[in-house]
Amino acid sequence: MAFPENFLNELVDRNDIVEVVSSYVRLSKKSGSNLFGLCPFHSEKTPSFSVSPDKQIYHCFGCGKGGGVINFIMEIENLSFPEAVEFLAKRAGMEVPQENQDRESRQRARMLALNKDAARYYLSQLRLPSGAIAQEYMYKRQISRKSANNFGLGFAPDSWDGLRNAMKALGYSDVEMYTAGLLRKGQKGGYYDVFRNRLMFPVIDVRGNVIGFSGRILGDGEPKYMNSPETLVFSKSRNLFGMNLAKKSKDRYIILSEGNIDVVSLHQAGFDSAVASLGTSLTAEQARLISRYKNEVIIAYDNDGAGQTAAKRAIGILEKLDVKVKVLRLKGAKDPDEYIKLKGPDSFRQLLEGSENQLDYRLRTVRDKYDLTQDEQKVDFLNEATNLLAQFADPLARQVYASKLAQSVSLKDDVVIAEVERRRKRLLRSKQTIYEKEQSRPSQLLQPAEKELRYENPYSAIAEEGVIRLLYLEPALMQENRVPEPEEFSSPVLGHIYSVIRAKIKQGSNISTAVLSDELSSSEMSLLVNILHKPEELSQAGRCLRDYINKIREQKELQRKDFDLNEMAQKLRERKGFEG
Repeated sequence: MAFPENFLNELVDRNDIVEVVSSYVRLSKKSGSNLFGLCPFHSEKTPSFSVSPDKQIYHCFGCGKGGGVINFIMEIENLSFPEAVEFLAKRAGMEVPQENQDRESRQRARMLALNKDAARYYLSQLRLPSGAIAQEYMYKRQISRKSANNFGLGFAPDSWDGLRNAMKALGYSDVEMYTAGLLRKGQKGGYYDVFRNRLMFPVIDVRGNVIGFSGRILGDGEPKYMNSPETLVFSKSRNLFGMNLAKKSKDRYIILSEGNIDVVSLHQAGFDSAVASLGTSLTAEQARLISRYKNEVIIAYDNDGAGQTAAKRAIGILEKLDVKVKVLRLKGAKDPDEYIKLKGPDSFRQLLEGSENQLDYRLRTVRDKYDLTQDEQKVDFLNEATNLLAQFADPLARQVYASKLAQSVSLKDDVVIAEVERRRKRLLRSKQTIYEKEQSRPSQLLQPAEKELRYENPYSAIAEEGVIRLLYLEPALMQENRVPEPEEFSSPVLGHIYSVIRAKIKQGSNISTAVLSDELSSSEMSLLVNILHKPEELSQAGRCLRDYINKIREQKELQRKDFDLNEMAQKLRERKGFEG
């Protein structure tokens, strides 16, 4: 989408990247003029996320993501380019040129409006006599009217076209409702409502938009819960049910539960920091969303095998972030909703305060697998438990828990501590060997961080990167040299980045991440920033550019010769086979 260049430049000037990033990431460690913090886009414990106040760009040396302030907002808020521009303009108190609203931006705005109207429709149906079945279910689950209103609960009637007709009356088309995941196509043509005879839970993002729905069946049928499909505005893996409310909680922690009813029940009982994933196990994106608001999570999953398995997986994701993790032990109830109904909110709060930290929880789950009265099983338990402790990065935690482990099996502390440290060293040696093996391959060192951007010819690609870097830093070089055509590049992604930069230079644009953000994808922008971080000898820029161009053309010629030789060999094989 083509925003005026002067508008984009002013937008970036008025949204300092350090100030914007600091509202999402704790930046503190300095390296020269750069600031460092934990990357919000991948799990890490050692800061590798760099923000440059001078260049107004960010770059993660771990996952490779990078760009300017617009790209950062696109990534962190899951927004399109026009939406990120609007987001930053609102932050800076700037007016967005109205003529620049593109097709995708209009589609997203229209879909959000449709979802909001659909939520109002479901709410109105809940209050009608026909919504008695949903009201009865809510009464049985002890969901109050106040809680229902707080979450915007509604009712999808058992009708093939109730929602469809209501939305058509408001001017929405079948195609719009189908694209939003509210209608399905019939086998004989036509459309019908996706959600029927269900208690409806609107999914609201942290900005207050209705982005999708989750519906609970009110009679027989499967699935018990149905969620909206992936759409232009809804992604299950990036959102959490109830997060729009939980982010405002004064509690120091987020309560992570499994189901929508659990969340409603917990909020109703006064635990307003509860959230739930949307029909999937916790994802890395959801974990990072949590970490933006709280640095402690209490996992309150169902007290069954599936719940415990999900808890272990969630721990593995959350512990990679700067988040403290505890696990709730539900005794005498299958889930938080049932526990609160049986024993009350006060008892549940005591349970929360006494929740196990994730280290205790993981050791207990290992211990529960073995009969420690039998020597053979005791040895098996020690092997698994010491392997687990060896994975803990904190040496004090390893020592404390190794001592507790020793006491549980009547062994001396120093024996178990020594075994844990021995296994720790072996684990680190193994990881180091794998890392060194990977990094020792020259072709690997030349590859981009993202695997989908792999270079077919790394030796040509390194020269192609050089051309891009020099033209970005010194656009005037294009007027002084006969630069290659994009088709001469061996890497399609580098060819596209180059063609965009070349076109902007020809238009007389001032090259910047802001100007390029609307034409480069997030992965392409990350690759560009990574290219710009590599050193370049600008005092000899013209000569370096010509050397890079010659290298590209040499590799192209070698590739052509290899192709000709392979083709000749194939023809000889075919001829020999024919004569034989």
